[in-house]
Amino acid sequence: MRILLIEDESELAAWLARGLARHGGFMVDWADDAELAERRLAVEEFDAIILDLGLPGMDGHEFLRRLRGRDDRCPVLVLTARDSLTERIGTLHEGADDFMHKPFAIGELEARLNALIRRSRGREHPRWILGDLVLDIGSQRFLHRDEPLNLSPREYAALKVLMQKAGEPVTKQQILDRISPDDTAINLEAIEVLVHRLRKKLAGVDVQIVTLRGMGYCLEPTHGAPD
Repeated sequence: MRILLIEDESELAAWLARGLARHGGFMVDWADDAELAERRLAVEEFDAIILDLGLPGMDGHEFLRRLRGRDDRCPVLVLTARDSLTERIGTLHEGADDFMHKPFAIGELEARLNALIRRSRGREHPRWILGDLVLDIGSQRFLHRDEPLNLSPREYAALKVLMQKAGEPVTKQQILDRISPDDTAINLEAIEVLVHRLRKKLAGVDVQIVTLRGMGYCLEPTHGAPD
């Protein structure tokens, strides 16, 4: 799962990124101010946002108001050094989903993030279905005829983004951003190998990954597809 961390303290941000990767397997992208975060959100997708309210320039309150004003429903967990009831109520009204008061334990942060993401997905799409392929959001598994597909973490992440945008083109860069945004060991050419492996594992499943030249890939049902 991919998290956008908006925090201006570099040491705290590095600690959070390491801890969340180690404890929960999260991929954490860091933005040190709200303006940069807005630019990233305009072109990238995240499963949740961790937001420090005390940011330079545009503060966390203004960021939240603008985020919800665009009808962006990405779950937001707020970090704050101030723990007054008035601030908690006001920030919830602005669009926050949960709070953590500094200092905090990384284990609790990881648990709260998982709960936020689980609730967000469960409300909207407890299961995604295409053909006879099912993505169970709760268990984070792909199923075919009620049997789980044996996928590596990268294969799962790639198939998930294709499933999210089923019927639409998904570029190699979009897949790369989802599976390993900061890993320089994997490049765009490696996405072709990953898609090749996925096609093998989807043999017998009523979906196919179609190559759209110059555009990327598209996941679509095979039923009724042209020969």
